[in-house]
Amino acid sequence: MALRVAIQMNPMERANSETDTTFLMALNAQARGHAMWVYQPEQLALEDGRLTARARSLDVRDKVGDHATLGPTEVLDLGEVDVVLMRQDPPFDLAYITATHLLEHVHPKTLVVNDPAEVRNAPEKLFVTHFEGLQPPTLISRDLDAIADFRSRYPDMILKPLYGGGGSGVARLKPDDSNLEAMLELHFELNREPVICQAFLPAVSKGDKRVLLVDGEPVGAINRVPGEGQTRSNLRVGGRAEAVELTPRDREICARIGPELRRRGLIFVGIDVIGDYLTEINVTSPTGAQQLKRFTGIDATALMWDCIEQRIAAAS
Repeated sequence: MALRVAIQMNPMERANSETDTTFLMALNAQARGHAMWVYQPEQLALEDGRLTARARSLDVRDKVGDHATLGPTEVLDLGEVDVVLMRQDPPFDLAYITATHLLEHVHPKTLVVNDPAEVRNAPEKLFVTHFEGLQPPTLISRDLDAIADFRSRYPDMILKPLYGGGGSGVARLKPDDSNLEAMLELHFELNREPVICQAFLPAVSKGDKRVLLVDGEPVGAINRVPGEGQTRSNLRVGGRAEAVELTPRDREICARIGPELRRRGLIFVGIDVIGDYLTEINVTSPTGAQQLKRFTGIDATALMWDCIEQRIAAAS
């Protein structure tokens, strides 16, 4: 089954071909004979119900420093392709939300992965709150009294922005840290959104596990270990990836959330687990597939394409 695939992403030519999950998706698509184009969200255009993108054809190869060849720019009708991969990086801001609205004009005739309406309805740090008993103690608020009360009960806490990504803006406040008020003042001057306050989990020193799920089923996990003296374990801020097995608790968490992911059309998802707790459900552009393949041989993006091809075949 040869498909026409459009990838909405940050510039492919700047991607790290050794670590980038979207590049691995493209490599698998090409191996299956699928034709590919890439474009950036700002190149979308909606006119009279027709959604197009100024896109470039894409050829990829597993060669560091020479991993992608792009064709000339052309106007691509996204209603005429089979699949759109929505893979641009957060932040999950109004531009991101607008892109989901635009892509709804072609989905599901064109299969958008992940479903754009459900991406919009499942912000990564809010979606997790719908699954009772899986999160660590967590407060989402911009009310200063509520935040002060939370800290009185959890003096060692994590403060993070609600719609950030990749560990940006995440800070640990130890019991003797007096900077909370100043940090909140700075945040609220720049943003109207609440913040997330979360009890610090000492288990993070052993790693923040990224579990990848395809169509609601866990396929494998990697562990992301913080650098020396650091709290954040995200790979983009210096975390180290290592092999790890799924625990019974990980599988319990996946069993709880998997049916809802499947129902919502969230085909490719990454969840973050620290110790026994689920901290985030990443539905925008989850990463970790290259590291998982390197450690275990499991290719989550190949399983994603199996799922996509099956859905398109069933709908035709």
